Formats: sequence, structure tokens, C-alpha cells
Amino acid sequence: MNKITIFSPNIYAGLHSYCSQKPQTLEQAIKDPLPSWNSGENKSAIISFVESVTDTASKDFVPEIERVAVFDNDGTLWSEQPLYFQLFFALDRIRDMAENHPEWQEQQPYQAILTNDMKTLSGFGMKELMEILMTSHAGMSTDEFEKFVTDWISSARHPHFDRPYTDLIFQPMLELLTYLRSNGFKTFIVSGGGIEFMRPWVEDVYGIPRDQVVGSSIKTELVMQGDNPVIIRKPSIDFIDDKEGKPVGIWRFIGRRPILCAGNSDGDLAMQQWTAAGEGPSMMLYVHHTDSEREFAYDRDSHVGKFDEALDVANNKGWKLISMKDDWKVIYPFELK
Repeated sequence: MNKITIFSPNIYAGLHSYCSQKPQTLEQAIKDPLPSWNSGENKSAIISFVESVTDTASKDFVPEIERVAVFDNDGTLWSEQPLYFQLFFALDRIRDMAENHPEWQEQQPYQAILTNDMKTLSGFGMKELMEILMTSHAGMSTDEFEKFVTDWISSARHPHFDRPYTDLIFQPMLELLTYLRSNGFKTFIVSGGGIEFMRPWVEDVYGIPRDQVVGSSIKTELVMQGDNPVIIRKPSIDFIDDKEGKPVGIWRFIGRRPILCAGNSDGDLAMQQWTAAGEGPSMMLYVHHTDSEREFAYDRDSHVGKFDEALDVANNKGWKLISMKDDWKVIYPFELK
């Protein structure tokens, strides 16, 4: 973003949002819209792409209404190790509910949760995980569930960093979101995580409105409680927004093919491929977790955020692999001086 002439009408709001994250003048933000990124091929490629699709004189110009950017959440916008953060929420919910379920002391998967048996927990398959999620996420109204999420996100702390989970968002990605919005992009989260788990906090944390979130969901129904209509969450899957489900979710809820897509795992591959298959210009980004000191280092063999098939495809296609260790000066906002 180095040409005043390509600024969209909402740039000042976007830059104000960015400057509030890190003390910086408007002039500095214009000069370097991605200050937490190291200079190099990937940073230059992102800026060149944004400039080309926003320059009306460019053959790659894209009208503002079509500038859609989609971002996976877990592992792309915030950390995801040693377990997906929503699973930590579900485990805490089970512990809170256990007083009313003494039978859980002898039943799996609940026994492992209540005894903090991480070895058994890490070996659970989809059946056990779905039981945990259904038990902890269903049987209540949408308003009640949102309050549980809001209370948890404001008080729970990550077991490794001993910080609130919302401290573990990626500063360079916050800058990228703001940079894109400053140039007329509409930014969406497209995550395998639960849509109603993300909605309560994403606007404050990422600046992404709750109606720009696509995620997995369970079934709901409207019931009357006296004269009051209430939406109740049912113990049944409605939509899984992962792998091949991600392009389906984008089309169902957004209705436009993205021109920029960011992910970090095999679960994002179909979304990346669908973005790349568009007729016009596109950019595919993969966040590669390569920093074992500041965050975590993992890819092909990870039990969370496995990056195997997609790593090969990204290399073969020439998609941009963002190395946390090499491309990012800082990872989290709390690292800023």
C-alpha cells in the first residue's frame, strides 16, 4: 500500500484500527502496512498482489465488491496447540457440568477429562470428540451458549503460555487483515471450528463482524418458552465446515469465490484449490508453523493442524508458504515493544 490513489474510502478506519494495535503514525502505517513481517519474498508478494488488484490501470484490477479474502482460524489467525482452543472450552464445560453427572467418573470419554488423563484424551477418535462436543455444546439456548463462550474467553488461560487465549492471536495476520480491509477487501473467517463459538469474540479480536464468519454448526430449532421464542441447540451435526466442506460453506454463505485465501493445514486444501481455480488473479497463503521457541513447530505428523498433503501441493503450485520463524518479526501482540 504505497500509493494514495489506491486507498479505498474506509482506509482511515482501517489504519486507525491498525495504529491502535501498535503505536505508529499514519505516515508510518502507509509506508509499511506490515511492520511485523520481515522484508522478503512473501511480504513483497502480498503487497504487490494488493497493489495490482486495486490499481484501476492494472490488467489484474478487481472491483471492490469482488475483493473477498477468506481465513481459516485455528493455526492461521491464532494458535492451535496442544489442542484446538474450542476443545479446551468443551473440556472445561464438561468439568463444570460434572457435579450433576456422578456417573461420568466411571464413563469415557468423561473419566479422562475429569482425571486430566491427557494420554487417553489424545487418543480419542471422532466418536469420542463428537460426544464431548455434543454434551458440552447442546441442550441450551443460543443466548445461554454465547454467555458460556463469552465468560470462558474472558477468563480461561492457555496451559502452555498462561495467557488468555485471545492473547495468542498472530500480530502479523492482524496487520494483514487491516491492510486488506484498508484496500477494499471484505475479510471472512472460514473455519472448521464452531460458528457460534467464534461469533461472540471475533469482532473485538480480529475486527471481523460476526456475520462474516463461516463455521461448523449443530442443528437448532425455535421453541416457545411461554410467550418467549427461543432458539435451542440440538445434539446433532448440521454442517461441518472442513476440507471439502469449506468451499461449500463459502458458496452457501458468502456467494463469491475468494481472490485471497489463507490457511495452515490439510483441512484448508480444498478451499485453497477452489480459490486458485478462479478465472482472475488470486493469492494462496499457507502459515507454516516453524518456530518451536516462540510458538510451536509442526506440520506432517501433527495430531492438530496436520500439514502434509497440502504442504506438497503448496510447494508444487508455488503458493506462498509463510514461515513463522523466517517471515515474522513477532508472533503475538504481547511481544511488541
